[in-house]
Amino acid sequence: MIHETVYLNSLYDYYGELLTAKQKEIFEAYYFDNLTLQEIADNHHISRNAVHKALMTIEEKLKYYEEKLSFYQKTEQIKKCIKDEKVLKEILEIL
Repeated sequence: MIHETVYLNSLYDYYGELLTAKQKEIFEAYYFDNLTLQEIADNHHISRNAVHKALMTIEEKLKYYEEKLSFYQKTEQIKKCIKDEKVLKEILEIL
């Protein structure tokens, strides 16, 4: 679960701007603010089930974007290939 959360947060860093404002709010509330589904539902005046469904949709979208664009995978490959930390940092800033 922790690995999945870290992975989804990384995907959000790459593809978060492709989500709607509402999707970003729900994702951030759940993954960044650690709110429960019910707390998010109460804050957005929707059902807990709607929040759960929205999160599933968001996660699927992020994984879909990664499947098509592979930014996360390519970055991880670069990290493995570059041993010089200074060079790695410069390359990652470019990306």
